[in-house]
Amino acid sequence: MIKIVTDTTCDMPVDWFDRYQITTIPMNIQFGLETFREGVTINRDTFYRRIDTEGALPTTSQPSVGEFMELYETLAADGSEILSIHLTSKLSGTWQSAYMAAKQLQGQVKVSVVDSLTGSPGLGFMVREAAQLAKMGWPVEKIVSHLEARRSQLKIYILLKDLRYARMSGRVGRLRETVASLLDIKPIVGVEEGNLIPIDRVRTQRSGFKRMVMMAQADIGEAPVHVGMVHALAQTEAEDLLAEVEDHLNCRDTFVTDLALSLAVHFGPGTVGFATYPADET
Repeated sequence: MIKIVTDTTCDMPVDWFDRYQITTIPMNIQFGLETFREGVTINRDTFYRRIDTEGALPTTSQPSVGEFMELYETLAADGSEILSIHLTSKLSGTWQSAYMAAKQLQGQVKVSVVDSLTGSPGLGFMVREAAQLAKMGWPVEKIVSHLEARRSQLKIYILLKDLRYARMSGRVGRLRETVASLLDIKPIVGVEEGNLIPIDRVRTQRSGFKRMVMMAQADIGEAPVHVGMVHALAQTEAEDLLAEVEDHLNCRDTFVTDLALSLAVHFGPGTVGFATYPADET
């Protein structure tokens, strides 16, 4: 039996975690000397309220090697094999922690660790497909090869509304230089080889949404895709954008969900983005 593990940056409908029997390991969110486990000891309302009250962003960190080892050993107690799929290693040390845990358990537990080179709904679709393929009887090695091929096929489009978070964040790489010089310009961000990159800039959210749809249409054409929409305190805007996406792309299935707190801390409230994932037969 193959068991799938991911982390809390994996954004997908809540019911998918049960339906596909996905186990998640929490990211850490730290306000001063207080450390919280995402989705376990801190909720969305508390997270945003503390940022507003304290006027400063929390820091985030990956689960420890020890936490991964404990989880893997628990899941493998019945002889199961583990497939662990995580947020891009270019933005987080999560993959490295998982890899080191797997290495230390070598010979005791069979663990394969995949760097998704993405996150949020892109990671969500990879995790779901891994679970579907495992149920179909694919061996782990074949699933891993398939997911690694998928990484270059999925597309990410993110529009930032509140640039304060990106300015303060130390995890956005090349975006720091971009947002530092912007006034009323809103950046559209993509992911390239696991890194966040600025791909365009607009003056209004409305024009940003139209531009994102145009870029997705140019990138994907008529190919069938799954679309995952995420947002940070912008449910209505996300639903409106999804409606536009569905009008212009060949969507097989879609969803809208909240952006993981451990990612929202770097992008800010008002952020809306989506991932497209190939929907061809596997």
